[in-house]
Formats: sequence, structure tokens, C-alpha cells
Amino acid sequence: MQMMNRDVLLEMEQEEEDDEDGDIGDVPAFKRPFLRPHTLPSSPVSENLDQMMVSSFGALESQHGRQSPEFEEFNGKADSLFFNDGHRRIDFVLVYEDESRKETNKKGSNEKQKKKRKHTLWHLCLHSGLEVQAERTVLDDKLVFLKVHAPWEVLCTYAEIMHIKLPLKPNDLKTRASAFSNFNWFTKVLQVDESIIKPEQEFFTAPFEKNRMNDFYIRDKDTFFNPATRSRIVYFILSRIKYQVRENVKKFGINKLVSSGIYKAAFPLHDCNFSCPSEDFNCPNERYLLYREWAHPRSIYKKQPLDLIRKYYGEKIGIYFAWLGYYTQMLFLAAVVGVACFLYGYVNQNNCTWSKEVCHPDIGGKIIMCPQCDRLCPFWKLNITCESSKKLCIFDSFGTLVFAVFMGVWVTLFLEFWKRRQAELEYEWDTVELQQEEQPRPEYEARCTHVVINEITQVRRMLFRPILVCLLQGFSTLAAHWDHLGTLENTDAQVPSLHTRGTYQQKMTFESSTLLLLSTNTENLKLIVLAVISIRTILLIIASVIGIIVYRLSVFIVFSAKLPKNINGTDPIQKYLTPHTATSVTASLISFVIIMILNIIYEKVAIMITNFELPRTQTDYENSLTMKMFLFQFVNYYSSCFYIAFFKGKFVGYPGDPVYWLGKYRNEECDPGGCLLELTTQLTIIMGGKAIWNNIQEVLLPWIKNLIGRCHTVSGSEKITPRWEQDYHLQLMGRLGLFYEYLEMIIQFGFVTLFVASFPLAPLLALVNNILEIRVDAWKMTTQYRRMVPEKAQDIGAWQPIMQGIAILAVVTNAMIIAFTSDMIPRLVYYWSFSVPPYGDHPHYTMEGYINNSLSFFNIADYKNRSKGNPYTGLGNHTTCRYRDFRYPPGHPQEYKHNIYYWHVIAAKLAFIIVMEHIIYSVKFFISYAIPDVSKSTKSKIKREKYLTQKLLHENHLKDMTKNMGFLAEKIVEAVDNNLRPKLE
Repeated sequence: MQMMNRDVLLEMEQEEEDDEDGDIGDVPAFKRPFLRPHTLPSSPVSENLDQMMVSSFGALESQHGRQSPEFEEFNGKADSLFFNDGHRRIDFVLVYEDESRKETNKKGSNEKQKKKRKHTLWHLCLHSGLEVQAERTVLDDKLVFLKVHAPWEVLCTYAEIMHIKLPLKPNDLKTRASAFSNFNWFTKVLQVDESIIKPEQEFFTAPFEKNRMNDFYIRDKDTFFNPATRSRIVYFILSRIKYQVRENVKKFGINKLVSSGIYKAAFPLHDCNFSCPSEDFNCPNERYLLYREWAHPRSIYKKQPLDLIRKYYGEKIGIYFAWLGYYTQMLFLAAVVGVACFLYGYVNQNNCTWSKEVCHPDIGGKIIMCPQCDRLCPFWKLNITCESSKKLCIFDSFGTLVFAVFMGVWVTLFLEFWKRRQAELEYEWDTVELQQEEQPRPEYEARCTHVVINEITQVRRMLFRPILVCLLQGFSTLAAHWDHLGTLENTDAQVPSLHTRGTYQQKMTFESSTLLLLSTNTENLKLIVLAVISIRTILLIIASVIGIIVYRLSVFIVFSAKLPKNINGTDPIQKYLTPHTATSVTASLISFVIIMILNIIYEKVAIMITNFELPRTQTDYENSLTMKMFLFQFVNYYSSCFYIAFFKGKFVGYPGDPVYWLGKYRNEECDPGGCLLELTTQLTIIMGGKAIWNNIQEVLLPWIKNLIGRCHTVSGSEKITPRWEQDYHLQLMGRLGLFYEYLEMIIQFGFVTLFVASFPLAPLLALVNNILEIRVDAWKMTTQYRRMVPEKAQDIGAWQPIMQGIAILAVVTNAMIIAFTSDMIPRLVYYWSFSVPPYGDHPHYTMEGYINNSLSFFNIADYKNRSKGNPYTGLGNHTTCRYRDFRYPPGHPQEYKHNIYYWHVIAAKLAFIIVMEHIIYSVKFFISYAIPDVSKSTKSKIKREKYLTQKLLHENHLKDMTKNMGFLAEKIVEAVDNNLRPKLE
């Protein structure tokens, strides 16, 4: 084994000397920004640093046997999480394919991959301090697994660099009893069994410092850093490991190595099989517990074990499931109120007077409606819309108004209470001061090429300057600089050397510079290309909306000509399949398919633009991508709903003078009862179809891929495979996997709030979907995906302001839906003003006669273009027809002009919008002001913990100083005594 290690190391060193591709070996030490020491070789600091390295790690020559890759055979322990020695824990796994055993072997490309891989191994073993053990796959000899272990010294060094908070002492603060403690007997059924998943012990924490290691609560070095923290540290190192430098262009990072095929995969290990506990005594079996108490269908009614989720997957995934769970809990209240409003409309639909008039054979059966298109559309009787008018009474009722006002208040309560819950999680999960420990993205570090020195502190800073150079530099220099930067790889940055860890934090800080000057043709070309892509994306969005509108206009003509014109009592389909219904349903289905297709395009465009911006941190990157993706998806999902709600049927003119769209298509008209039912149909199909499609996709796709992978890899005879090989054949979620989960829920949140006035059952559908979504996400993360690298997160990021913006917009949209899309305001105006004198003939307020009053007359002889006149005469010889508008009849001095009823309705609609918006906004402002973002108890806990932590560190520091001063005082007294004793004698 030692001979094999020495041979591998010598081969890597020889490869470094003979490398002709400009790898790391070709770069002088002074040109390696993160590798070279920041002190002079002859300085006392350098000598002390060398002594410290020797004392910590031993002589460099003695480390070759320990730090070089070790090749071992599988020991038969399938559940083992350690090297073969049983002591060193596996913190990360790298996988590559042995080119020498491939059937098709391309020598040139394989040699380059070997060189880069060997340089990576060299840096892992000798530069980064990690320990690597290699092992071939059990099923075949093509794959090689590199098991990476981070020793104690490496963990301590990078814990300090990354500002990781670690335990100081157990938290002895007493928690207040809950106000609902008397109902523990009821909530106990919903809680996770604490005998199975034990509560985590709470600690006072502080950012780790090696020189104050004695202050931290270290009982066992093997468990002081939990597996998630160890994986974070190793990934931090791997994402900054350099493998090539060519023409001053740095290439580094495990992400780039995987994407370029040099490595097949890189991932941390699951701790056991999800279906059964591990046989290894040292395994915590957290994956098995998560599957049993969280992902299994039988646990669908239980609360989520958020602390265990956070411990196993990290705070970023933990905060997502905490938010999703809280959102689902709040949806329960909205769903109850929405179902109550729906039942109110359903029970009272038989008391709907205007619907009875539509269905009455002597009223609706004798009203002849004007054709809604040219040439092919016939005259039609009003009573063919009888069934749709009954359904409309369910949704277009007084309960809808109450529910719209309630949802305006509900969304504010949800956002405010979530802020409080989020603050509690920040305290419990030690992310209150997370911004201090977030590191720059490796892609950003890769392009930090400009070094400046602060005039005051004399600290070196590295800036990213893609096109800005001082005007004293020539334009030619600027062009060359940008052309050079354009060749940079989108990779990870390299890691600071252990030899320079003491000066890494002080010397290398990063900050972004503003683009002040566009002065190169290359940059202008890139901006032009970016603008063209954005414009084409916007045009694609507009084209999709226009296409759906054209389809509606075209297919409505076909349905109007083909579908029956009269109601046949023996044919039940005729009652439901009207031209409006058929057009709405088919257009909604096509719109849903187009939305799913355009999502793929929008995703690629948003990622490309964000990569061009090059944000500094991962949080900045995700926030920037979030805003772009949401804006694209907002237009994609909601454009058809906005069209139906606020544009369809609003600018149609009248039969004698219709408004044509694109000079060819006559604008769509709404059903005589309004477009609200069509909007409800659109929401139901898109929202329901999206939920069904996403759940099928999330369940079936990873399961089928894993099934196919197992069929390809498992040989005829079943073999025991190690944990790392089992995890390799699982699916990769990707760094943006959680982003798409958020996006899916925020789009749903928009449907629930923006258009809820037209569909009170939307919260109920969202509640059912979210209950399934939590368990589906838990199932796929626990069983179908590799374990993701744990990441820190303080909050839900840019999704919070997006939800706040949706909440503000929802008040306006729901008020306008009630005012302009539904017929509630015209009915109220008729009831209070036009049903009684001086405008009406009824002696008391009533809805009788509303249908006749809301439909205007048109003289068929007044068609301007007789060639477009409708020749259909199947309904008899009629001289007039009716249409949906408030205009004077033919023969009136102001014929076909808007009548006084129209202006009363417009005034009432505007007044309603203003009053409703002001009332809801006032309530929202009061609620936001009355409910603080952080509860008083959480503030007290944060301050108390901070005080006790500082006190603890200060007391420990004083103890050390007192001990040192006491020792020094004893030495001084002893020296004085020694000097005075001879004189006295």
C-alpha cells in the first residue's frame, strides 16, 4: 500500500513537471493569488508559521503516506460511513471513470482529464490537508470512488474562515409555557413522537476561533462538528480547489470538474438506508427517522420535525419546509372561509332572480340575442345560457365580496405572522447574524483580478472590474482586458492554503464595483446580444397571448356555427356545451400547454442574464434570479387571467359598429352574465392542471430514472454495495432545485390571492395540494435524491418582498374583478336605483326585470355592411335583437349612445374600488403596525443569549489573563526574593 501511494505521488509530481497544457505546475508561486504566503520567506512570522505547521501536522515528508490517496478494497460493510480503518469519517465522495477500462478510449482527451484529476488530488492531499481513500466500484471496475475525510485541524481552520457558529455551553434559559399547553392532549396526536426523534439540546454559540478553542463545548472531537457542518466545510474547500491555469486564466472548483466530465459526481453521503435502520452502531439513522416520521404517507397528519430536517439537510432546506408548513396551516383558515362562501352561493342559487329570468321560457326563451361574430354566427336565444347562469350565481354572490375582503386581511396576517415565526427560527437555528459569515461565490472569486490597496488601512482588496479601468489606461488596454475576461470559465474559486490561513481573512476581502463606463466593442456587443434576447423573450410572451386570443376568436365562430341554437330537453349535453363554454375550456387547456413549454425558455433566459451579472454571494445570485424568473412566470401564468378579467368584453362596441382587432377579428364578448365564470374556468384548469402535472413530474420522473439506473447497474447476482455506491445511483437535485420548489408555491400563492374573488375554492385546492406537496418533496429528497450539501439561510430571501408585492396587488385585482368582471355592481345599481321610480316601474326594491334592463336593443336593419349581415332566419322574422350593454334603443335621439344607467354603473364601480381599497389598505397598515416582526420574547432571548455569550467569553478571557498574570507575579516575586535575599544576608 505504501509503495502504491508513493508511486501515485511520484507520477503526479512528474505530471506536474511535464505538463504542457499550462496546468498549475506551470505557474510561478508569485502568480498564485491564494496559494502563495503573504509574508516574506525570511521573516520571523514565516518561521513561526512553519513551526506551527510542523507542530500541527508534522514534517511535510512524513505526511505523504498519510495525506496521499489510499486505494482500498470494499470491506463488505454496506452501511459504513468511515474509511476502512473505522475511525476516519467520510465527509464527501468524488466519483470518476477510469479511462483505461473504457471500451472506447480517446487517448488525447483522456490524458488531459487525468492530468487535471491528478492535480486536483495533489491539492486535496498535500495543499488542502484533506485525506483521500480510493476504492473501485463493486458492480464493475470502471468507476472509482474517492472518499474524502477532513481531519480535525482542517475543520478548525475552515470553521474559523467560514465564521461557523459552534457551541460554547448548554443553553440554560428557561422557556415559557405555551398559551395552549392546556390542549396538549389534543395536539399530542399531531406532534412527532419525542421518544423516536429526540429534541436537540440547545447551546449558546459563537463564531469559532482556534485561539479560543478552550472556550467551546468540546466533549468529543469526532462529534463536535456534526456531519452537515463537516460536509459544508469540505464542499467549501472543493469548490475553491484549483486544477489549471492557462494564460493567467484560473480554472478551479469541483462544480466545473463535474460539469466538464473530469469527475462524474461529487456529493455527501446519506447516513443509512431510508427503509431500515443501519446495522452500524455509530450511525445516527437520521435518514431512516426522516422517512418514517416525515416522508411516509402515514405521517401526513403530523407536524414536520423541522429541527431534524435542519440538522440533516441544513438551514436552507429547513427554512423552506418551515415556510411551506406555515403557509399550509394558514391556508386552512382561508379554505374554511372560502368553502363557507361557496356553500352560501350554492344554497342560494335557486333564489337568484336574474338567473330565473334567463331560464324562464317566457323571458329568456323569447329574448333573441344578436350574433357575436360576422357571417357564420347565428341569432340565438338567451335561455341557452341557463346552466351557466346558475353556476354563475354560485360564484357571483354577496359571499364573494365578503371573501375578497377577508383574503385581503388574511394575506397580511399570514405575512406578518410568518415574519415572527421566521425570527424565532433565526434565533433557534443561530442564523441571526448570518450575513457576517456568507462567503463570496466561487464564480465571483474567479474573476477578482484587480488588486487595490486601501490608503488608510493598507489592506489589499480584490475587485471585480469587467470593463472599468481607469481612463489613464488606453482603450486598447481596456479592450484586451475585457477580451481576456471573456475567456474566464464559469467555475469555482480556489481555496486558501493552510499555510496562509492566518492571513486569509485579513488580506483577501471582496467587493463589487459598479459598471461606470462601457468603452469596448466586446462589451457593447454583449449588451446588444443581451438586449436582443430580452426583447425576443418579451415578444414571445406577447405572441403567446395574442395566439390564444386569436384562437378564441377563431374557434368561437366554429362553435357558434356547429353547436345547436336551441335547447333540446332530451339532450343533456346542450345544457352545458355552449359556444362560450367550449371556447373557454379548450382555450384554457391550450394555454396551459403553452405555459408549460414557455417555462423552459424563460428559465434559460433568466439564468443566462443572472450569470452575466455575476452576483457576489449565493444569496445575491438567488435573489437576482428569483426576481427575473418570477417576472417571466408572472406574465406567463397570469396573462390569460388578466385578459379575461379586465379586457375581454370591455371594448366590443355594439352590433352595428363593432370593434375589430388587428383589423380582421371582431373582439370577444362575454356571456350575458359576464366573464366571471370564464375566469373561474381558466383558474381551475391552470391551477389544477399545474398542481397535477408538478406532482406527477416530481414523483414519477426521479422514480423512473432511478429504476432505469438500477436495471442498468445491478448484475445478475445480487451484490452488497457500499453506501457511497448506492447514493451515486440516486438522482442529483442541483443547486437550483429548491428555487423551483419556491417558485411553484409562489405562483400558487398568486392564484390564491390575485383572483380569489372569482374562485373561492382556490384556497381549498391549494391546501390539498400543499399537504401532498410537503410529503412528496420529503419523499423525493429522502428516497430518490442524493444528499444535498447543507447550506445556511437566514430567511426565504427575495420571495418575501415578492409575496408582499402580490399582497398589495391582490387588493386592486380583486376589487377590479368585483367591479368590472362580475355583474354585482350593475345588479346593486339596478336594485337600489333603477327598479323603483323615477327610473323603474316597481313599487319596491326588487331584482325582477334586471335582465331586460341590462340588455340593449339593436335594429337589424342598421348593420352598416350588409355583406356582414347575418342571413340566418331560423328564429323567425325579427326586426330587433338584444346585446349586453347599456345604450339607448334605436329611434332615440341619442340612439346607440350610452344611457344614464351606464354612467351610474361606472360611478358606482369607481366608488366601490376606491372605498374597498382604502378600507383594506387601512386594515393592512394597522395590522402591520400592530404586529411587530419580532416578538418581544424572541427579542429578549436574543439579547439575553448575546449578553451571556459575551459574558462567558469575557470571563474565560479574564481567567486566562488572571492565570497568566498570577504565574507572572509569582515569577516576579520569586526573582525579587532571590535578589534581595543575598543583600539581607
